[in-house]
Amino acid sequence: MNARGLLRRYLEQRRELGETELVLDSLEVDEVMRLLGAAGRTQISAKPQPSLRQLAEEVADQDLTDWRDSLRQAGVNVDAGSSPRQDFAPTSTPSAESAPEMAFKKGIVIASGEAELIPSAIDKLDSLDEIAKKVHKCTRCPLYETATKGVPGEGNPKAKLVCVGEAPGAKEDETGRPFVGQAGQLLNKILAAIDLNREDVFICNVLKHRPPGNRNPRPEEVEACSPYLLRQLELIKPKVIVAFGTFAAQTLLNTKTPLGQLRGLMHRYHGIPLVVTYHPAALLRNPAWKRPTWEDVKFARRILDSGARA
Repeated sequence: MNARGLLRRYLEQRRELGETELVLDSLEVDEVMRLLGAAGRTQISAKPQPSLRQLAEEVADQDLTDWRDSLRQAGVNVDAGSSPRQDFAPTSTPSAESAPEMAFKKGIVIASGEAELIPSAIDKLDSLDEIAKKVHKCTRCPLYETATKGVPGEGNPKAKLVCVGEAPGAKEDETGRPFVGQAGQLLNKILAAIDLNREDVFICNVLKHRPPGNRNPRPEEVEACSPYLLRQLELIKPKVIVAFGTFAAQTLLNTKTPLGQLRGLMHRYHGIPLVVTYHPAALLRNPAWKRPTWEDVKFARRILDSGARA
């Protein structure tokens, strides 16, 4: 298969993840296609380019292959200029780049009264431990019937940064702890890259029980679980929230905007600056996303150091 066909496979994979735009390291899609044409591996006609859906139909019966291989075959250097911290194993402590809030590009604002209200039974919980106990006994949605353990979250009750994912997976359901296993180990490296330990932050998910088979959360489940998250944030009072993955970002910001368009902006969730990036589990499948994720966490660190807060 030629390079263009392999690139189509990669575009289809992105489409399945709900993306409508992407960054191939520092290359735009059009630039990649021009380079492929210049390398003589394929010819790009003057007719309109197919949509992602059309590309998906053309490669639906083919296995996915690393997009980098197709570019290397076409003579494109995709390895030059990669971030020295792409593996999230920092060699030095990042500097505290203090920047005024005006320097941050503004995104979506979710204000008090515009999102879910906290039921009185949850609003009266005065500590993270009380919330955790309530989560373990929660029957607000049917997920408790199929889950093994509730996963309320863990970490520093006075954390300046809160990490929010989608929902517990199999390992989390088994242990009752968020972000464990390979994704959790990568999250630890991501935090270390901005000079934070797991013990310094608070880590949780939008949902507190695992959906069967790791299926996507349903609206009624989000509605049932979100008050716990909002109360946790009220008690912690963090300076920054990092939403990991499309679902967490779209849920917290009440939007269908693709993750790629939410990145690089300082959103606000009930007054708290919120930054969007890829989920660690996605990075395990797509190492090319480590570089943009590094940029996102650096952005979160700059906001944290600036003290930007409502």
